[in-house]
Amino acid sequence: MKVLVMSDSHGDFYNVNKILQSQPKAEVVFFLGDGLNDIERCRLNYPEKMFITVRGNCDWNSDAPIEQFFSIEGKKIMATHGHAYNVKFTYSEAIYHARENKCDVLLFGHTHNAVATYDHGLYIMNPGSAHGYGATYGLLDITPQGIMTNIVKVK
Repeated sequence: MKVLVMSDSHGDFYNVNKILQSQPKAEVVFFLGDGLNDIERCRLNYPEKMFITVRGNCDWNSDAPIEQFFSIEGKKIMATHGHAYNVKFTYSEAIYHARENKCDVLLFGHTHNAVATYDHGLYIMNPGSAHGYGATYGLLDITPQGIMTNIVKVK
């Protein structure tokens, strides 16, 4: 299953919509905060996609959760913006929490720096920022054979 991961659009509705248009085969979309209004505006145009959202430190007045746990193809995913786990300083708190909850994948944003790595059984992805020139997003491909991660630059 193809999974699209975005974060930190900060009002760049144009890029969010462009990213969604570029990935028609993505069945699930994770939006990791700081731009929930952008993804909510797009949601109605893509009724075939499942949207999973968490709030970021700039999503004022949002009642979206700080983190969500979700299973896809038998793989458990932790999604969070990251500010509650101090990811600008270290990933260790978020990694510990994901491992404590027996996750296979950790998704977070907040830093605006794209990362896709693997650490002792845990796939870790920050899709970067969907805002402005140099915007990036992430793709997860989850199959019975395993998980593939990819960071994509918006063109």
